[in-house]
Formats: sequence, C-alpha cells, structure tokens
Amino acid sequence: MNPTSVSFEPLKKYSAALERAARLWGVDLTYWDIFGKKHEVSEEVVQAILAALGVDTRDAASLSAAVEQRLKAEWTQPLPTVEVVGLRGDAPAWVNLPAESTSIPLRVYLNWEEGGGTDYTYAASGMEVLATCSIGKQHYVRLRIPLPAETPLGYHTMTVEGGLPGKRQFAASTQLIVTPERAYQPACISDGGKCAGVGVSLYSLRSQRNWGCGDFTDLPSFCGWAAEELGCAFVALNPLHLIANRLPYNASPYLPVSTYFKNFIYLDLERVPEFQRAVWAQRRMTDPTVRQRVLQLRLKEQVDYEGVAELKLGMLALSFLEFRHELRARSPRALAFLEWCASQEDLITPFATFCALDRHMHKRNRDVWVWQDWPREYQDPQSPAVASFANRHKHLVQFYRWVQWLVFDQLQEAGDAARAAGLEIGLYHDLALATDSCGADVWAQRDFFVTGCRVGAPPDDFSPDGQDWAFPPPHAERHRRDAYRMFRESIRRNMLAGGALRIDHVMRFFRLYWIPMGFSAAEGAYVRDDAENLVRILALESVRNQVLVVGEDLGTVEPATRETLEKFGILSYRLFFFERDEAGAMKMPEHYPAEALVATSTHDLPTIAGSWIGRDIEARDYAGLLPDHAVYQHQWAARRDLKQHILDALFAEGLMPDHYTRRAHEIPELTGELHNAVIGYLARTPAKLFQVNQEDLIKQLDQQNLPGSTWQYPNWQRKMAVAVEDLRRDALARGCAAMLHHWLKETGRAR
Repeated sequence: MNPTSVSFEPLKKYSAALERAARLWGVDLTYWDIFGKKHEVSEEVVQAILAALGVDTRDAASLSAAVEQRLKAEWTQPLPTVEVVGLRGDAPAWVNLPAESTSIPLRVYLNWEEGGGTDYTYAASGMEVLATCSIGKQHYVRLRIPLPAETPLGYHTMTVEGGLPGKRQFAASTQLIVTPERAYQPACISDGGKCAGVGVSLYSLRSQRNWGCGDFTDLPSFCGWAAEELGCAFVALNPLHLIANRLPYNASPYLPVSTYFKNFIYLDLERVPEFQRAVWAQRRMTDPTVRQRVLQLRLKEQVDYEGVAELKLGMLALSFLEFRHELRARSPRALAFLEWCASQEDLITPFATFCALDRHMHKRNRDVWVWQDWPREYQDPQSPAVASFANRHKHLVQFYRWVQWLVFDQLQEAGDAARAAGLEIGLYHDLALATDSCGADVWAQRDFFVTGCRVGAPPDDFSPDGQDWAFPPPHAERHRRDAYRMFRESIRRNMLAGGALRIDHVMRFFRLYWIPMGFSAAEGAYVRDDAENLVRILALESVRNQVLVVGEDLGTVEPATRETLEKFGILSYRLFFFERDEAGAMKMPEHYPAEALVATSTHDLPTIAGSWIGRDIEARDYAGLLPDHAVYQHQWAARRDLKQHILDALFAEGLMPDHYTRRAHEIPELTGELHNAVIGYLARTPAKLFQVNQEDLIKQLDQQNLPGSTWQYPNWQRKMAVAVEDLRRDALARGCAAMLHHWLKETGRAR
C-alpha cells in the first residue's frame, strides 16, 4: 500500500483557501441531483456551513490558520480518541510519530472489554507507513499497529508507549473498536433463503380492549396472526420513539422528542402491577365518565394522540403513588427499577428532567410549548437552576424514569411474544433520522448537534424547491471525540426486543444535505460524515444483538454508498413504484438485487389501491400542496404512465389472465386480479426480504402520511380497517391473508 501524503502551507488566494477548508471539514462543493444535473455550491453557502462548524472564514489567512490548527490537532497526538478497525486489517489501527522518532521502540497494551489483555513491543522503524504529513518544518508519519490474530470483537482500550531510555517518553490511550466484516443475517436468509413480513404502524392497531391506540398487548396478537395465517417471519413497525403527542404538528414518529426513549401511549396500563393495585387509579376507572372516555377514544376512526396521552399519563401518575411505596420498601421490583436507572444514568436523568421541566413550564404558562421559550436559566441542562429544579421535583423526575422502565419492559415482552408466536426474525424496528430541535435530545446533548444549519434534501421530482426538515445536523467531530458513544446507544436501544432494524435515510452515515440559516432548501450543500466508522459500528452492534439491518437508501444515492452497505451485509431498501429503468418501464423481478428488502410502499407514498385511483394526487391538490393546475395535470399524466408500465410488467411476467384488458386506463380501480398480481410480482424477486404493508394487504386507499402537509391531512392517525380480534374472521382480511400466504408458499418465503 502506498502511503498517502498530506502537506500544509498557507494559501493567499481566498477561493483556494476556502476550497481546502471545505474538503477538510467534509463540505462537498458540487453535487448531482436526482435529475442528473450538476450543482455548484455557492461560496456563501460554504462559508455559512464552515462558520457553523466554528471555522473563521473572514479571509484566506483565517482559513489557513484554521486548517493548520486542525491538522496539528490530528497529527501531533500519537493516538486519536477512538480507532475503529476491522478484523481483516482493511481499517488498521495506527499511531502518529514525529518523523525523527521512527527509530524508537513502541509498546502496545491491549485491554479487552471483557477483561484481560495482552501487550507487544514493536520497532517503529519496521512498521508499515500508512501516511505522512508536513506542516511547515514539522514532519510526521502514521504507522500501522499490527493487532494479534486473536483480537476479539468489541470496545477495548489500547495504550501505546514509546521512547528511548534517557529520552523523552510518551504514552497515549484510545478506545479501540474492533468490528466484524459483515452485519448479522439470520439463518432464514443467510444461505440464499428468502422470507417475508407485514408492516404496520403500532398506533393504528384497532382492538376491543385498547384505550384508543394500538399497544404492547395488541402487538403480540397481530404478530400471532402474521405468523400463523400469513407465514411471515417478521412484523415491521413504525418508529416507537417518544413524540410530543400533539396534533397536528407533533405526531410524526420521524420527528421525535427523543430517539433513545419510547412513546408511553403504547403501554397497556392494565398490565402494570402498580395500576392494578392503585386504589385511586382503580376508583377512577370505575367512574362512568372515565369509562365513557376510554370507549370514545377506542371507537374513534383516527388516533387522538392528545386524548390518549392525557388519559394514560393521568392514570400512570396515580399508579406511581403506589410504586413510591415499593421504593420506600426497597422491594425486588423497586430494586430492579433502580438498577435499570443506574445502568443508563447519563441518558435517563437528563431525559426525565427535560420531561419534568416541560410539564412544569407548560402547566405554569399554557402558551409555553418548547424549551426555547423557557426562562434562559433552564435552557442549559448543566445550569444550577436545572439542578435545583431536579432536586425540588425529584419525585416528578423519578416518575418519568419509571414510565420509561415500564415501556421498555413491555416492549421486551412483546418482542419475546413475537418470537414465541413463530416469527423467526420477530419485530422489525425503525430508527428515525431526525430528532426534534425542540425535543429532549437536542436540549440535553446540545454539543452533539450543529447549530446554524438544518437538514433537508435538494430539489427532486417530489419537491421541486427542495425540502427543509428543520432539525439540526449531527456534529461529527463531537461524536468522534466521544468515541461514538451516543451513536452506539441510539443503535443499541432501537435494536432492543427486535430481530431487524431499518435505518431511516441510511445515507446519513455518508453525507447529509445541510441548509445554512438564512438560505432556502435549494441552496444547501452535502456534508460528509465518518461513514466507514459508523457502518462498522453498526455492523458490530448488529452482530452483538443478532439483529438484521436494512438501510433505507431512497433518493439521491451515490453508487459508493450502496457498495459499502452491500460489503457489510446491510440490506438495500427497494420500493415497487421506484424500481424502473431509464425508459420508465418497471424492472422485472429477476433484476431486483438479492441483498435487499423489497416493499410494496411506505408511509410517505400512496398505497397500491390509492395509487391506482390517484388518491394521493387528489389529496395533495385538496390540501393546496400543488402550485398550479399544470403541476396537477403533470402528476396525473405521470401516474397514467406508471399504471400502464405496471400493467405491462404484470402481463410480461405472466401474472394477468389473457382475457384481461391490457389498457390501464380501462381499469378504474385496483381489482382483485391486479392486487394478486402485484403481490406475486414482488414475491418472485430474489430480494431476501419482502414486506407488504397492512394497508396494501387489505387494499386500503389512504396512506399514513402526506409529505408537506400538517393540518390539511390526518397524518399518522389512521387506524386499521380491521380490529386485531377480527383478523381471522373478517372476510376481506381472510381473503387477502390467503392470497399472500399462497405467494409466500409458492416463492419459498413462507415460514
């Protein structure tokens, strides 16, 4: 391997200095959009992004000074704060030395995560040179540290000492993260096998016993049906992250208050021991007004987040009074809770404090909804005012810890029940890209985010003006200094009780589209992250937790992104509507990749039945999301074209009866033959996983979310057409289940 070479000299020309700084901080100066058009990022946008990252962009001298400082910080330290390495040696461990010190011996101490360790001594002069750097008159070399063949996977500590007797000695330590070559894949797909699952939004589950939204008791019932009647190996869920539970702006599971903690509305309170014993809670439940309220919430056609949250939180508060007796008595249940809290003190306490503050501030002033409107002394989680508040309201803080303990406990039980019901993979979770800028994560972990920029997407055919998602991007350097601890936690905690994990917008590991404050969504730029390190850690957590990983790689995706994901065994995410060739024709089943999950649709796209009648186009038009009638007509023309291509592909695959019309415009709505053919078409692909969303399984017309809308559309509120108790006896559900099971059995996907 030829070593790379880095050299630094001050630059006098501003544009050259700005370009060098942009490359060093990972800001791309150009990008290609989905239409194949190349965009040059303006100098003003680059300046604004670099300024948000703390770079002085006033003139060429300031930029050169910033670059020099960054290079010195990287090369003058023998070891970085973290090294992420592979077992094959393609991502080696290394040490930096001044060029004149390469004759010294190096002693390497490896302390394993599980205890024990080993040490080696190397002659620096005989070690492989990976890179060199020159900063003025100073020269440095980066040397590969050979690791022993028996190096275990995991999070270890490496210490390197160097120096000659009687001369200056040095010692440095770093966290050494040793990762596998590939992520975990279960036996059912690891050797050419294929399987299938059904996707459902947990809140949408309708039942005769829940309190207005699906919960952790409804979920095992649904899983049992999916396993027994459909032959599925997994049930895919919406993100279960905590949200604000307020309509219409704060109900998206993809813009959560926290990605580390879950939504308490999924709790089945009637299974909580303290609720069962709490006299006041039971007395409240016998109140005819409360019983009527539960029934009203249950019978509503859409999820009333605020109503469900208010009812459950109130009952939890009454139940917590009972748990406080347990805490005082130091019962086994209380000790288990305290142990759980202690295991995650640095996450649970700031989160619970935020929840307590949020409740307190809003109760004091009903117009205060976000932490940015709190008194200034409470906006800093490290302030004395926050510490004083937490001490004065320790029972309220403890209450929010307890609620999360209940949630994680019931989630684990649901995951165990899913496996016991026969789902070989089990629950398939979803990790959102975003975290609400007004939420707990940003409040508690401010320095892990970059202020002054928002994340979005460049213009595409769905959003001609680009998209502004209004949440801050992650601070890559801060995560690196922390050895990616918070990243590891987000992966680990969202793998809990599951057998698969979907990474929303997996391109985040490679680059994100940043929009500086004061600029439009069409004026952003892509900023790179530590992709290799992040993907390797993801693979490590996947193997440790025995969880399959799917990367949602839709949109503007660089070829290298998919190549890296495939290299590490992370499945691609392919959607029926998007798999088309350059002429617009549907890709035939055999042309789908094997290392992928293929799905009928997503929450953001029309259902199969809805797409056929243009339900989504009409919804966007009704909501005022289309700028003019010309756009409306263009979308309808594109839809008619898509429908004809779908019909052509179904005939080409031999899935349609010969007597059936070959003209899509003569088919006013999704028929049984079309529905059957589309499902069979996707089941025939070589993709390892096949997912049918419940809306597509039972031919519902409306999608869960209409992108770009808030109050104009009931986003994230729609309930299933069939209650979980009726899935085995409802005629439509039974017929659709039999149809899907037939295709899964015929294509070798049925469990």
